[in-house]
Amino acid sequence: MAKKSSRDRMKNEINAGSMADIAFLLLIFFLVTTTIVEDKGILVKLPPWSEEDPDITKLKERNVFSVLVNAQNQLLVRGEPTRTDDLRERAKEFISNPANRPDLAEKPTKAIISLKNDRGTNYETYLEVYNELKGAYNELWDELSQKMYGKPYSDDMPLAYRKAIKEEIPMVLSEAEPTSFGEEN
Repeated sequence: MAKKSSRDRMKNEINAGSMADIAFLLLIFFLVTTTIVEDKGILVKLPPWSEEDPDITKLKERNVFSVLVNAQNQLLVRGEPTRTDDLRERAKEFISNPANRPDLAEKPTKAIISLKNDRGTNYETYLEVYNELKGAYNELWDELSQKMYGKPYSDDMPLAYRKAIKEEIPMVLSEAEPTSFGEEN
């Protein structure tokens, strides 16, 4: 019987030379095919930065629709407790002032909505209040668009039409610095 040498035995090796190439191709494949989720939030246009001190002008109280949200998520609108469900209608009435009441805004171009939250306010409540205020403007823009152009306000309408509507009813929503937790002024 012939002796077998160690050279004659099969070597237990796996050729891993192309493993790096395969891993690299898989990495590229997953990077290309993966969809990246966009963050969603509130689209707010901030004023441009200025080194100058702001021009502090005294506003007529009748033109300011103040909305305060406390740490218990309760609303105080122009000094009166209000439910979130009633906020949109109150804001629409304030902005448009159809009966020319002396306690509501002089005209839509002078109406200012001031929103102030407490640091303890739930984010859901903040969004709900913000959506109601934005919804009031959307409904007013839609009504004006129907009256002026006979069609609903949308992003599909010409830019000149949208601009004319927003000149008639500009959205002025001022957000004040939140107060400390539980501190209501």
